[in-house]
Amino acid sequence: MGFTFIGIIIGINILYVSFFTLRMLMVIKGYRLLASLLAMVEVFVYLKGLELVLDNLDNPINLAAYCIGWGMGVFVGSKIEEYLALGYVTVQVVVDSLEMELPGKLREHGFGVTSWVAEGRDGPRLMMQVLTKRSNEQKLWKLVTSMAPKAFIVSFEPKNLKGGFWVKRLR
Repeated sequence: MGFTFIGIIIGINILYVSFFTLRMLMVIKGYRLLASLLAMVEVFVYLKGLELVLDNLDNPINLAAYCIGWGMGVFVGSKIEEYLALGYVTVQVVVDSLEMELPGKLREHGFGVTSWVAEGRDGPRLMMQVLTKRSNEQKLWKLVTSMAPKAFIVSFEPKNLKGGFWVKRLR
């Protein structure tokens, strides 16, 4: 059995927990059908891995391999989801100058921007709200910070979208 068997246990758990992590994130983001299909594969991999460990409980190294694979699976699953960048993000930008051409520049780069003047602690601020695909979030952050290095930026994931030009483009 040896190292090959331990490698198989670790590999199966990396695969299983990666599927588990992706499935949970897909459920949270509303991809229910895809999550259901992934769950079928996930449970098959889980049962095969569990069978291997339960049939060989006499060796504590097998149990340790199972635990190591579990931890590595969480990491791998989260990296895969980060790479896929499923869903959308809302980025709120606050700049301390009302003279900024930032909304127009962001629109030139294809971002939808809603902007307004807000009152901050030290006076008027330009507020912007931008909805974009998560895969474009880093591009947006870099663009904003290159043009307004002191901008205050917050991003969050919207759960539901209704109305606006973005929703029309999504369909």
